[in-house]
Amino acid sequence: MTDLSDLQTRLQDCRICAERFAKTATRHEPRPVVWFEKGARILIASQAPGARVHEAGMPFWDRSGDRLRDWLGVDQETFYDRKRIAIVPMGFCFPGYDRSGADLPPPPVCHQTWRREILATLGDIPVTILIGGYAQRWHLTTREGVTATVKRWRDLAPRVFPLPHPSWRNTAWLKKNPWFVEELLPELRTTVAKVLE
Repeated sequence: MTDLSDLQTRLQDCRICAERFAKTATRHEPRPVVWFEKGARILIASQAPGARVHEAGMPFWDRSGDRLRDWLGVDQETFYDRKRIAIVPMGFCFPGYDRSGADLPPPPVCHQTWRREILATLGDIPVTILIGGYAQRWHLTTREGVTATVKRWRDLAPRVFPLPHPSWRNTAWLKKNPWFVEELLPELRTTVAKVLE
């Protein structure tokens, strides 16, 4: 079994994407955001840190995080308690922007290098929240799009809840899919509250 503190240190020191990031429009250095401890009751599997998270060194330290905390029905203190909620994205560093200013995807080398070891070290976590297509495809081994995956949430709950990304860019998606707020979110909040009791 991997020692957790050794794993966290190795991940924090990871520089496998340094050359890749140097070639992006942002030309930034790697800064892995490591946010997990053993004993967590909820696993949030997300995409990758954004620019604000990269600067702050805290996951979801942006407007997306505000929306996600609202979806979960938790306050900041609860959300950032690593012994309660583990945040393990598909990419631990901000991937950067392309020349047009669009977000780059998380580099596959990141999850290929770290994901299985981290999840094995954390052990069984009662609830997993899969945010966005990258996490959903990896965890569910599906080729469905995000909307199709999220629509079948009842087949996966209460152990797994697939969600769209809480980015404000997805406001139009939320308007087109009112069942998400009306049906999925109440179940998600109830499950989160129970597992964190």
